[in-house]
Amino acid sequence: MYQDKKLVCKDCGREFTFTASEQEFYAEKGFENEPNRCKECRDKRKAERRATRKMYTAVCEDCGKECQVPFEPREGRAIYCSECFSKRNK
Repeated sequence: MYQDKKLVCKDCGREFTFTASEQEFYAEKGFENEPNRCKECRDKRKAERRATRKMYTAVCEDCGKECQVPFEPREGRAIYCSECFSKRNK
């Protein structure tokens, strides 16, 4: 049904392949737009956003360790470290 497409990255200008399996994934998720950036440029943007994200210190509800979360902790809302969060969401 889907076929590989050649696209041009809007950041670096290089050609990249939007594979048939990626297109199928996009369709399953309901994404309507094709990617504008190659994988390397998408990863770079994600890393830049993470580096500038404000993090907050909290205490994990399960293990009691101090951890960092990307949102301001509120009273009555359980906070979990990444390890405990992964265990709870399996």
